[in-house]
Amino acid sequence: MRGAAAAAAGALRPTAATLLFSPPHQHRRFISLHRRGTQHLPFARRRRDSYSSTATVAAPIPKQEDAGGAGGEAEGKAARRRRARESPEGNFRHQLDMCSRNADLTTALRLYDAALSPDSPIPLSLHHYNCLLYLCSNAAASDPDSSADAAQRGFDIFARMEADGVQPNEATLTSVARLAAATRDPAMAFSVVRRMATAGIPPRLRSYGPALFAYCEAKDADGAQQVEAHMDASGVVPEEPELAALLRVNADKGRADEVYRLLHRTRALVRQVCDTTAQVVEAWFRSDAASEAGVDKWDPRKVKEGVIKGGGGWHGQGWLGKGPWSVDRSEMDKDGTCQRCGERLVCIDIDPSETDNFANSLTELAIKRETRDDFLGFQSWLRRHGPFDAVIDAANVGLYNSKAFSFSQVNSVVNAIQRVTKSKKLPLIILHRNRVNGGNAKAPHNQKILESWRKAGALYATPPGSNDDWYWLYAAVSCRSLLVTNDEMRDHLFQLLGTSFFPRWKEKHQVRLTFSGHGPTLHLPPPYSIVIQESEDGSWHVPTTTGDDIEKPRQWICSTRKSSK
Repeated sequence: MRGAAAAAAGALRPTAATLLFSPPHQHRRFISLHRRGTQHLPFARRRRDSYSSTATVAAPIPKQEDAGGAGGEAEGKAARRRRARESPEGNFRHQLDMCSRNADLTTALRLYDAALSPDSPIPLSLHHYNCLLYLCSNAAASDPDSSADAAQRGFDIFARMEADGVQPNEATLTSVARLAAATRDPAMAFSVVRRMATAGIPPRLRSYGPALFAYCEAKDADGAQQVEAHMDASGVVPEEPELAALLRVNADKGRADEVYRLLHRTRALVRQVCDTTAQVVEAWFRSDAASEAGVDKWDPRKVKEGVIKGGGGWHGQGWLGKGPWSVDRSEMDKDGTCQRCGERLVCIDIDPSETDNFANSLTELAIKRETRDDFLGFQSWLRRHGPFDAVIDAANVGLYNSKAFSFSQVNSVVNAIQRVTKSKKLPLIILHRNRVNGGNAKAPHNQKILESWRKAGALYATPPGSNDDWYWLYAAVSCRSLLVTNDEMRDHLFQLLGTSFFPRWKEKHQVRLTFSGHGPTLHLPPPYSIVIQESEDGSWHVPTTTGDDIEKPRQWICSTRKSSK
């Protein structure tokens, strides 16, 4: 398979064949010679006059006089767009896009072969090639029956692209890496990613996936570690699927030190694990390699120093203890005590400087997406009326289990949170101006509620066209207060905030709520951190995403040495 693909690529262009299929030391030698000779990027030669070697150059079209002013110009643009859509190239692109949408590789390849016909050639662009390579790599990865043929066609198409001088981008090379992984050649997939940097193309997380997962499936822990190191050097951060794959391959190989390192990396980057990752962790602790890993004696002072240095919840001194582990699922009580082993989890503090930096980042993001003067005006108002012990996302609270907004429901939550805060001051209520001035806000009993909030200086109505999420989030962060909302904060806005600080802040500040016939029930932040924790005696507690601690208790992996029980 690999030899046939190399031959196909070589028949069209030696450069593509040499880069993709020769050993690494030959890659380096070839690139060096190629640079001295041409000073071009290693993946494609410079394009000249057309998309394709079969394309012809159209004669220049005489410029027409503008007879209709702005209307004529608009009509001219519309006509050009229509001609582009109806041209062979436009029609080909439309049909390819439909194939991509419907995962129809067979039709896409038929269109591609027709486009190469000498009788009616169609110049191929980067978009065309990317669609074709995407379809080939998808079929090669997901359909065992057609995997070999799809991969072969993909390599042929990429070689043709190289021969035409079409410069690849990250999407192109990621598809080529997926083709290589589908042929169970992780080294080739990794070589494609390494050469992205050579070509000045920053790789993304998805670019590394084919090589990393292929190495892990091949049980090649060293190869997977090289990919991880390259990711780190490129500033690409792994997510849970990548970390789970690395954990599995190192656990299967019995590499205890690597498993220890990766568990701590998972603690820092993921915090809580899905059930698939949890099963990998449980399998490790039940293995013979895990039983043999560790030391019988250790220095408690160094362990304590590690805990203090790390901020609590872990020490980083390696596996403590010897012998088999006792592993099972458990739950925590309201104080954070494990119901299985009796270990009490700790609350890991947030550095105040991190909160300040996060508030500044929020301001920068908000004024780019909101009307600047509106948001700066809110900050000024907050300085005059704050700080507040709690902030209420009133839109979320008022619409809880209801299609109609309820001011009385918001007011019941206002009173409930006021009773549990230290100052007993009314919380800050953030509500859009349309809610405050329109709809059922005009009802007399709702007007009375609104007036009481205004008199207390506790109501802020966000301006028309604004996203009130920025306002209540900034207020809660800058005031270091509780935030009352059931919003899971997972949409695009919150993804902008990153995965380092924001999940930790949310865990310690978000108050969720439920309602019953007796009124609202506030679910305050737990007095412990929901994150992987390593105790000073060597036991481990790993939180899973099974359960939410409101409707159903969260499941934890509890792992202790049997000899210590």
